[in-house]
Amino acid sequence: MLEHGGNLNDAVRRYGRPREEWLDLSTGINPQAYPVPQLTPDAWHRLPEPSTTLLEAAQTYYGAPQLLPVAGTQAAIQTLPRLRARSRVVIAAPSYAEHSYQWRQAGHDVREVTYDQLEAQLEVCDVMSLCNPNNPTGEKIAPEALLRWAEQLAARGGWLIVDEAFGDTAPEQSVAVHTSQAGLIVFRSVGKFFGLAGLRLGFVAAHADLLKQLADLLGPWTVSGPAQQIGSAALSDQAWQQAMRSQLHESGMRLQRLLASHGIASHGTALYQYWPDVRAAVFAEHMAQHGIWVRIFSHGVRIGLPADEKGWQRLQQALSTWAASIIQQEEK
Repeated sequence: MLEHGGNLNDAVRRYGRPREEWLDLSTGINPQAYPVPQLTPDAWHRLPEPSTTLLEAAQTYYGAPQLLPVAGTQAAIQTLPRLRARSRVVIAAPSYAEHSYQWRQAGHDVREVTYDQLEAQLEVCDVMSLCNPNNPTGEKIAPEALLRWAEQLAARGGWLIVDEAFGDTAPEQSVAVHTSQAGLIVFRSVGKFFGLAGLRLGFVAAHADLLKQLADLLGPWTVSGPAQQIGSAALSDQAWQQAMRSQLHESGMRLQRLLASHGIASHGTALYQYWPDVRAAVFAEHMAQHGIWVRIFSHGVRIGLPADEKGWQRLQQALSTWAASIIQQEEK
């Protein structure tokens, strides 16, 4: 099993610091979660029949003509590779590691390339998978280019998979509205922007034939009754969505400025910042000693948003001591 952010129990075991004393910045999940509404009395009692209310709310919110609700997009990431015979798969890297892992597990030939190499690989692959915006780097590819790539792949029976899990703060970048065309598959997540990762609710937007195949593999009752009700409310609440987008954009810029003030040139999205750093493991250890849990990659660091002003001040203090230690090392 791959390691992911949000693994706070690992931090507790490793450092012996109680869970409540940690500031968890290891995910890109909105720390200001959507307020969960009151559920109907039968939400926990009845088997979860497909909800037309949820589907209509999602179609309006994402602008997609056809959608399949899933128990988090991870369920689709694990299942989708089983719908193809052995294929040549190109995946953007660094990225959410499950994409590459699951295609390899299903027996496909996988090649990982950087974002700027993707277009050059179109002629030599059957499937291309990328996050847009990218997780963890925040890089983006214009919708016009993605649609062109999808058309090129579809002409020979291929797929373009676009994971838009972090796309809610920049909805103009989404290509979900175009998923009625064959070969274009889009993943959307309720967990990130709405701060409801524990809900395990996501959507796949694609051609109706492919969605039927995917639904048959996933089986019945994939999304719980409570998740359907909460998801319906969140996806329909336009006032909350608009206010939250504005708030997150401000917080994202604040995080970028804070990092820059300590000598860190970062980039990312409204929900996280990333920077390449050969000292990623050393930085993570420093932050852990201050009770702050971050996400590191082989040569980079990603940090999410603090939930409150106390968290911002803790991050400021830890970054100050890190910057001071770097200056001391350089002076030696």
